[in-house]
Amino acid sequence: MKREYYEVLGVGRTATKDEIKKAYRKLALQFHPDKNPDNKDAEDHFKEVNEAYEVLSNDDKRRRYDQFGHAGVGSSAASGGGQPGGGADLNDIFSAFNDMFSGRNRGGGSPFGFEDAFGGGGRRRASAGIAGTDLKIRLKLTLEEIAKGVEKTLKIKKQVTCKECNGSGSKSGATENCQTCHGSGEVRQVSKTMFGQFVNVAACPTCGGEGRIIKDRCTACYGEGIKLGDVTVKVAVPSGVEDGNYLTLRGQGNSGPRGGAAGDLIVVIEEIPHELFSRNGDDVIYNLAVSFPDLVLGTKVDVPTLDGAVKLTIPPSTQPETMLRIAGHGIGHLRGSSRGDQYVKVNVFVPKDLSHQDKELLKEMKKSSGISPSAHNDKNAKGFFEKARDIFS
Repeated sequence: MKREYYEVLGVGRTATKDEIKKAYRKLALQFHPDKNPDNKDAEDHFKEVNEAYEVLSNDDKRRRYDQFGHAGVGSSAASGGGQPGGGADLNDIFSAFNDMFSGRNRGGGSPFGFEDAFGGGGRRRASAGIAGTDLKIRLKLTLEEIAKGVEKTLKIKKQVTCKECNGSGSKSGATENCQTCHGSGEVRQVSKTMFGQFVNVAACPTCGGEGRIIKDRCTACYGEGIKLGDVTVKVAVPSGVEDGNYLTLRGQGNSGPRGGAAGDLIVVIEEIPHELFSRNGDDVIYNLAVSFPDLVLGTKVDVPTLDGAVKLTIPPSTQPETMLRIAGHGIGHLRGSSRGDQYVKVNVFVPKDLSHQDKELLKEMKKSSGISPSAHNDKNAKGFFEKARDIFS
């Protein structure tokens, strides 16, 4: 998905033309391919900076972009705002390049004729409408919803086809061939320099590369064929998704201006932390506190799961930190019909407040050699020393 043009240039939405121009010149010089040979990332950044400046430096395009986003300018972002050479104002770039190649040229302009040698933009073709942009939204889900999968109905704001003109941008639906490019959607300019002849191919500044001109513009959508509206979308989320996973709904994004194909809707999953369970892949873990007598003697307790409470048996003499498994009560596998398991981590419950009677009972219990760990430790130590004596004797 495209980045915001203001973000690309590193300026705020209230930036003045001078601030936009200053930011553009700095970035264009930084990422120009001549300064970064064989650097694909720099080349992509250079194109992105050019496209952003071509929109934000033009009052009409900036107004449409602020209102409709990328869908409001579409491929016309490369039209150069009516500059005869297409692309951005190249003098802005090359006046800065004078410093890079030979210092400031006193005569004004580049000493090597860069203004004429370099053309803006690649070859563009006329198209019937401009493709709409993608939308990205976040969908919060509970662990219970993730465990079994869920269908959600979402209400979103997006660019929809204008009903007044049926998306054509014209009240009557009439269009005609652009007289500037004769329907091709591009213009060419031939320049002769000391290096030879250069041909610059750019999107037509009149029709924005579409090859057609709208007659009798629709006043409801300002000739764009799209308007901001509310739509309802159903999203089927499979079981087993994780935080950060996303679903792509083809053709559910912003509608394209003047009959262009709609973009996609990208639904990013956000997992809501659960108050009882933690997640480990498709398994869930529950911490269970059990009293000391129940750990020693064994018991049965009701344990919560994603499907409701189940009866769990705690075997006699269960040690703290033991993990007991409840099969099939975890999260459904993303690619399969089975489910993960639930693990119950058993911990000893240590009370903070005791009555006098409880304290007396515990004191009596401490006197028992079977309860006190000291007798067990002494027995182990005695066995260790007997083995050591046998080894070294």
